[in-house]
Amino acid sequence: MAESGRGLLRALALVLLPIFLVGGILTYEGLLDPVAGLAGLLALTLIFALQAWRYLRGIEDLRRLVEALAEGDAQPYGSHRSHPVLRELGSAIARLDRTHRERERALTMLVEAGDTVFDSVPDPLIVLDGESRILSANRAARESFREPLPDRHVSTVLRQPALLKAVFSALHEDVLRTVEITLSDPVERVLSITALPLPAQPGAGKILLACHDVTAERRSEQMRGDFVANASHELRTPLASLLGFIETLRGPAREDEEARDRFLGIMHGEAQRMSRLVSDLLSLSRIELREHEVPSGSVEVVPLVESVAQAFELQAARRSIKILLDPAPGLPAVVGDADELKQLLHNLVENALKYGREGGTVTVCAVLPGRLPASYPRAEGGAVAIAVRDQGDGIAREHLPRLTERFYRVDPGRSKSVGGTGLGLAIVKHIVNRHRGALTIESEPGDGSVFTVYLPADRASAEPGPAETLPRAG
Repeated sequence: MAESGRGLLRALALVLLPIFLVGGILTYEGLLDPVAGLAGLLALTLIFALQAWRYLRGIEDLRRLVEALAEGDAQPYGSHRSHPVLRELGSAIARLDRTHRERERALTMLVEAGDTVFDSVPDPLIVLDGESRILSANRAARESFREPLPDRHVSTVLRQPALLKAVFSALHEDVLRTVEITLSDPVERVLSITALPLPAQPGAGKILLACHDVTAERRSEQMRGDFVANASHELRTPLASLLGFIETLRGPAREDEEARDRFLGIMHGEAQRMSRLVSDLLSLSRIELREHEVPSGSVEVVPLVESVAQAFELQAARRSIKILLDPAPGLPAVVGDADELKQLLHNLVENALKYGREGGTVTVCAVLPGRLPASYPRAEGGAVAIAVRDQGDGIAREHLPRLTERFYRVDPGRSKSVGGTGLGLAIVKHIVNRHRGALTIESEPGDGSVFTVYLPADRASAEPGPAETLPRAG
């Protein structure tokens, strides 16, 4: 107020100075009575001063009003001390501020609604600027790529020449392009990505990348072919055996009761083998079809291990094998699908019983590992390790990398004699991949094998105990 007061005094002085000069000249020339002239000048000065004071108070009120509006205190202007013109100006400023704030709120609601819609789209969406850097990404994109996206160049997230070429065409040629790319980390996924040019607006994005996961469709197409190839290859032998025995029973062995009983037993075994093979192929196909979808359930480890061990009590008793359970206390739950994890553990324990030494021991332990293998894909969060150790003949080192391949058998004759399909460990591998875990295999010929699965821990569960050491082969 002091600064505006000094400015007003200077303006008042400039207005009154010519009047004083004229009055002084008239008084000097005798054309004006000195007393009357002085009285008139004082009256004019007082009138101007009062009007100036009203303007000064009005200006001060306006200043306070603007400061209040700037701080968000949108109060109506109602000072009665100000000049009518200034009162009207203050009211206009207050109305303008209210209108601006209402429009700002409407715009904010519109932007928030747009962000909500953008974030709710189930497919990943990424917005790029004119230099192909990421401006924003919706929730599906953040969950899909599992890394910070804003401010990064698109080439550091999606290192695919075909996609970068599509982005260049959309950015510089204003042409919509759709490409299909394959990502291998953490599991193989196929994405169909459309690079869409956006309308030119200052400060807005230039390109929209709309990603659609077509992994299920591509895997379904591939699995149909694989299923036919695998089924035709693996089913050919038992099917040929069944046809041969049927022809024998219908011909030379028609009246041979002893041969008929023997052949029917063999046929029953071959039919069971075909049933197991078809069941495992269908199970593997279902798991592969969903391998790109990360499960979100929570599974308690100890009840899981105990239920699988109980299911194999009779089979273990037939070979005089003892199943020992050794879970660490206070284990957290793991993130996963309960049915698939049960199938995983079922396959590992079944293999240990089939290939373990008769009269030996199968040990199943669950611990918090002190160290994670290099193949474990998750950088954050802990893990629970479940290890199954047998006392079998062991596996030569050159076979270990191929054990999880479909229909790979170290000893084909023994595998078929114990009812193996060659798909058990392939199913285990794909279940582990879907759960974003890791599988390690250790074996020493003559000293048995250890199959260890590392699964992500559910940190919402109970606090884990201290890290423990896993069993080793040998």
